[in-house]
Amino acid sequence: MAGSSIALRWIERLLVAVGVVCLGYYGYMSVEARQFQREQAATFESLLPPAESASGREVTQASSGETSPGRPDGRAGGRAAPSAPVAGSGVLALLDIPRLDISTPVLSGDDDATLDVAVGHLPDTPKPWESGNSAFAAHRDGLFRPLRNIRVGDEVRVRTLEGHFTYRVRETKIVLPTDLSVLEPGEGPTLTLITCYPFNFVGNAPKRFVVHADRLPADPQ
Repeated sequence: MAGSSIALRWIERLLVAVGVVCLGYYGYMSVEARQFQREQAATFESLLPPAESASGREVTQASSGETSPGRPDGRAGGRAAPSAPVAGSGVLALLDIPRLDISTPVLSGDDDATLDVAVGHLPDTPKPWESGNSAFAAHRDGLFRPLRNIRVGDEVRVRTLEGHFTYRVRETKIVLPTDLSVLEPGEGPTLTLITCYPFNFVGNAPKRFVVHADRLPADPQ
């Protein structure tokens, strides 16, 4: 019996030590991610074109105002996308959801390394300045945790080197990970935000929480 008690005490101590190490690592990674987000956001903001209207609801063209014919793939015209990520960082845009106090860089890609530090743009979906349904993803226990409080009608802003775009949340839904219909294009340019669900689930969550938002029309010039 004495031997069993000693073994149990050592197991308890080991579990406590593992828990402390895990918490410390999570805290360290969180600090590193926030620092990365601040640095990348500041760099990207310095390159952004100014908005053409003070309303905050516009879609602005880049500063040259040049446009190009429709793309051979059927997407809308406009300036060509940058041929390489900004300053090699992979930053595609800045995402802002004012009511939820979300403001973060969006990186190209949806791998774990990307989602550990920022929001990721699903590479198989159009970029925000292209027509179609652009999709962003992030961890539910990270940057997209506030999405649990998002409401229909909330404003979502995306700032890119190709212009500033504003969306209005149309609906939210809960789907299985295999449901790819959420990535299908709608009648106009849209933005889809995706994270795991339930938000308080421990481990690999079984479902996905999806936000669909429609781009607002540009203000008259």
